Amino acid sequence: MSEDKICAAYVAAFAELEAATKTASNPHFKSKYADLPTVIDAIKPHLAKHGLAFMQMPKPSEGGISIETILIHSSGDKLSMGVLFVPANKHDAHGYGSALTYARRYALQTCFGLPTEDDDGNAAVKAQQPAPAKPITQQQFAVLQDLIDRTGTDVAVMAAHYKVPAIAMLPSNLFETAKTALERKVQNAG
Repeated sequence: MSEDKICAAYVAAFAELEAATKTASNPHFKSKYADLPTVIDAIKPHLAKHGLAFMQMPKPSEGGISIETILIHSSGDKLSMGVLFVPANKHDAHGYGSALTYARRYALQTCFGLPTEDDDGNAAVKAQQPAPAKPITQQQFAVLQDLIDRTGTDVAVMAAHYKVPAIAMLPSNLFETAKTALERKVQNAG
């Protein structure tokens, strides 16, 4: 079976899709988000116009819900859009039901390119977190690299300790801490 027809129809429908309106409210975070019915309403007419539909198949998962979204074309072509796992906050019917709804909504937003910024989750959490510090400068990196070389420090271990992918990405507010620790290591070695 060829995927040409389903892919062409998906591309045509994708070009017509627009953002789902944030109509649902989360009183805990005092925010709005696009709920599952709103996301489906934003997608369904455009898919139907091009002979497309979708199914979402829940899969057994430890500690949460996995959902596979499958795109179906009127020609009989099918295309898996991938599997998304969402952990359940509570391990009861309500917790799993909430995780299922959340997984279905996010899987559809991802599969069909709808905006994924979610006032119900990410934006509310971001508002509570301070902006991340800028990474160290090239000069600061050179100082640390010299100390790393002199002490034989394992760069991967150091990066993991500071929770950064690379020392060059070290937040500038941690530069003095890292430098002092490495200087102590130099003094202890000498």
